[in-house]
Amino acid sequence: MMMIFHSTAVLSATLRLWMGAYGSVKWTPNSLPSKIATPNLLPRQPNNKTPSMLSPTQLPVYLIPPFTYVFPMTAPGQKILRLYFYPASYFDFDRSKDFFTVQAGSFILLRNFSASLLANHLGEYTLSEEFCLNIEKDQNLTLTFIPSPSVSTNFYAFINGIEIVSMPDDLYYKPEGEGIPYIGQNSLFYRFYDTALEMGFRLHVGGRFISLIEDAYIHREWSGDGNYDGAVPTREPYLNLTYTQISNYIAPTEVYWSAVSMGQDNMNTKNKLSNLTWGLHVDSGFEYLVRLHFCEVERNVTSFCQRQFIIYIDNTTAKHVADVMLWSEGRNTRPVYRDYVVMIQNDPGVEGKRNLFIALHPIATPTTYKNDILNVIQVFKLVRKSRLSLPRSNLEYVSSPLPAQKTAPMTVAQEATTTVVAQEPAALTTNESSWAKKTISIAIGSVAGFLAVAVLVCCKALWKPRDKDCGCYNSLTKCWCCPDKGKSTRVKDSSLPGELCRRFSLEEITTATHNFHEELIIGVGGFGKVYKGLVEESTMTVAIKRLNPESKQGRQEFWTEIEMLSQLRHVHLVSLIGYCNDGGDMILVYDYMANGTLRDHLYDTNRDPLPWIQRLNICIGAACGLNYLHTGVKHPIIHRDVKTTNILLDENCVAKVSDFGLSKVGLENAAVSTMVKGTFGYLDPDYARRRQLTEKSDVYSFGVVLLEVLCARKALNLKLEEEQWNLANWAKKCIEKGIMGEIIDPNLIGNIAPECFKVYMNVAESCVRDQAIQRPIMNDVMENLNFALQLQKEADIVKKEANPADKVAYTEVLLFNVCDIIGAHRYDNVLNGHVSESDSGTWFISNNIGDDLPESN
Repeated sequence: MMMIFHSTAVLSATLRLWMGAYGSVKWTPNSLPSKIATPNLLPRQPNNKTPSMLSPTQLPVYLIPPFTYVFPMTAPGQKILRLYFYPASYFDFDRSKDFFTVQAGSFILLRNFSASLLANHLGEYTLSEEFCLNIEKDQNLTLTFIPSPSVSTNFYAFINGIEIVSMPDDLYYKPEGEGIPYIGQNSLFYRFYDTALEMGFRLHVGGRFISLIEDAYIHREWSGDGNYDGAVPTREPYLNLTYTQISNYIAPTEVYWSAVSMGQDNMNTKNKLSNLTWGLHVDSGFEYLVRLHFCEVERNVTSFCQRQFIIYIDNTTAKHVADVMLWSEGRNTRPVYRDYVVMIQNDPGVEGKRNLFIALHPIATPTTYKNDILNVIQVFKLVRKSRLSLPRSNLEYVSSPLPAQKTAPMTVAQEATTTVVAQEPAALTTNESSWAKKTISIAIGSVAGFLAVAVLVCCKALWKPRDKDCGCYNSLTKCWCCPDKGKSTRVKDSSLPGELCRRFSLEEITTATHNFHEELIIGVGGFGKVYKGLVEESTMTVAIKRLNPESKQGRQEFWTEIEMLSQLRHVHLVSLIGYCNDGGDMILVYDYMANGTLRDHLYDTNRDPLPWIQRLNICIGAACGLNYLHTGVKHPIIHRDVKTTNILLDENCVAKVSDFGLSKVGLENAAVSTMVKGTFGYLDPDYARRRQLTEKSDVYSFGVVLLEVLCARKALNLKLEEEQWNLANWAKKCIEKGIMGEIIDPNLIGNIAPECFKVYMNVAESCVRDQAIQRPIMNDVMENLNFALQLQKEADIVKKEANPADKVAYTEVLLFNVCDIIGAHRYDNVLNGHVSESDSGTWFISNNIGDDLPESN
């Protein structure tokens, strides 16, 4: 932890040592705000937002020219930055003339900020602003304070205290590739590492104010939020919490002891007519991260489905069915949280601030407790690079007109610049002992900003950017900036958006496959044969797929796959290395997947059967890949041919979704009217009926995959009795009869924990519902499969501890009853046509299905 203070060293009320910024300019206040009591006489109230570590007698550093602090960061990662202000009149500087911008690197954290105006509005005498920043490797943290330019007034900038705290990487920022639901966008938000967070609200719902010193790990203030009209606060002091879903530094333990609910409605009528709602005043025109914390503190709630509710954020459904017990693995007293990102639009004709509403409402389906619950609300504004964080927040507090401001853009070339250089705090680890309150001394010096600006001006005059003749496509596999002469070439084909992937010559392909030798064939599909080959002077093993001229798939699917895959990079999507389009041959080159297809492992008797946990991991990986297609790109991509032959396994059995020849770019929150394409057995019946393609079509196909993985039965098998031809239909009948446990793969008998089975079947059953609107989104599928995996692992541990010498085995009968089926009519699958048993190829449905609908490709 790093703390600096612009005067002599101070031991604050929180027992933290603030080191002096030696060499700084110091003044003594000559007056205090007339409307605020003398600081020494002010009682310290726990509700005040006063940063108690600031001593009002300690004085600021400020200059009229811009001044900059430079903090060298030897360890990259996420940092919490806190700025402390005590606005007063110092020397001959008028208290009301503080008006400035604060910039951290390329982030403008505060723009046209006035601490005095904000303090007057809030009735406070000190202020603090908190931000979270991601510091890259070999990057310093620079803070620049720039007085706002004005024609008639000399505005100034000042700062009383700066605090920098290292925080765990998973505190607020998500790992790369892991997104957060984006409310109203039907997508996930991924851009975190190039985004700063500004703390807006940290509410201890139903509880008291928690001070900095009481947050033992990261020293955050948690505002009390205990006044409610009609709501019922619940408090279980000194509750013994179990941290399995989150780390114990995410929030202080005490915030989970309190919660607010609507109260029990014995008649099941009152709560149906109301919501539990919070309205938070925020700046419009920005995105916000909303984190909601939950912990089931009522001891009577002991299992899934007893208390379920809907979460609304900004009057939009964020979660259709929230079940805290489901999230916490069926155990109360286990804290969890859920993150959401929402864009707060400007109201028509109104700029400035508006309310961000967060509301909870019981679901319509009967539950034991027609109620909801919430423990903590956190809200952060997302600040993009070069975005302005506070464009209006101070100006709305001004009671008299501000002096006219210059219209010229503000630059750093304003007289001299003062630079402060400090050392970085030691990086903090996640164990409690290492969250030591380390302080360091800092040295403050000044540099001639004029010389720096002069150098920059000279460099700008001499520098002329060169036109780029060629680009570089950065593949995760390899970057071909300079193609080998006479061999591979970089091209811009009319069918390609340009600079996409490597183009191989036919000579290279024939060499790699020994002239397409039959012994190198590793698969045959609807597109053609797939060969194992070696490229890059035999240093890289690849899979080479060659189009069969007689295949129903052709040129369009070939270019579709190139355009799709060359722009997609995800750990659970197969990587396209390049292609060949010479002499009429259409060939695609991929990363080699050493363990073949998922289908091979389910039906090849020469292979060892996949263990249950490995099957779960494969399903989770495939779900992650599909979820990325649906939500992780600018426009959703619908795969349209999800099946076990299109889920490949690498040498570590990591699942990767493949074969994008039928993929279609979707529309946000809308269906695409198109000719029906897909594979019998996996084809969404709702899509086949209406020819309206959405992401839910992939969800249906993936549900069939889940059933296939569980039962080791083919999606369509005409060798069985007629009622069993279609796996999805047969599974639904078995579920209705309560005999689903009888048709699972015999190799899995005794290996599946009953709790895991119920969650897994709930996912699979919901995916293959006939109406698309009844199916979950892929993000929920992925989340619940992860939950099923956790339940399996926990059950295995319990079994192993009970009988260390015995093999883990479950003797319970596997039963499944749907916990919550939407009360809509369920239709039988319409696709029971007499077709070939093989599903290795893709089938095209005749256009006579729904002739009244418009045709589209």
